[in-house]
Amino acid sequence: MAQPASTVETSSQEQWTAVDEYINDLLVGSDPALDAALEASTAAGLPAIAVSPSQGKLLHLLARAMGARKILELGTLGGYSTIWMARALPADGRLITLEYDPKHAEVARGNIARAGLASKVDIRIGSAIETLPQLTGEAPFDLIFIDADKVSYPDYFQWALKLSRPGTLIIADNIVRKGAVADASSDDANVQAVRRYNELLADEPRVSATAIQTVGSKGYDGFAIALVTK
Repeated sequence: MAQPASTVETSSQEQWTAVDEYINDLLVGSDPALDAALEASTAAGLPAIAVSPSQGKLLHLLARAMGARKILELGTLGGYSTIWMARALPADGRLITLEYDPKHAEVARGNIARAGLASKVDIRIGSAIETLPQLTGEAPFDLIFIDADKVSYPDYFQWALKLSRPGTLIIADNIVRKGAVADASSDDANVQAVRRYNELLADEPRVSATAIQTVGSKGYDGFAIALVTK
């Protein structure tokens, strides 16, 4: 007899989490500053939606591999992903991260300072749509990571293009939405926004893009990865 869908999903989530823990223990390891950042975020009541340790290290490795010197992040939360990416920067590198919620920014500022990265990271508070036009004089950025409100993803992509150069990597998180992204009839505004984001990637001649599905302790989702080619 087939298992109920809810039972299968629970079983899958348990396995994904177990594999994530195995990968983290073997290839990522424990880090005092990163662990403290998660603990401080939880204590402050921030939502548990930061990237996983293995995803954070992926962002770190991509930034290192491309020799990123200037990084832009949309959506700071508690600064967990910020720390991962800022650690990939050279001594004179810089990361600008945009956060709408002053409380989140305050927690992130403490976490980033504890990690010894305050001199490399600049937290800008306010609506990203209003802040992004102010960054034109600081562009181009080598790596742009989008992990903020999903409804604005299409607008964020257009600004990411304006703030990039050939060779810039644009990465967007949460673009699979537990598989709902494949449902064109979805009435979820977040799903429709990420569908539009993916369509923009497909239609934009200045980028070469792909997307990957991810499973793990954070559930079922994915990244869209675009390289600006011209």
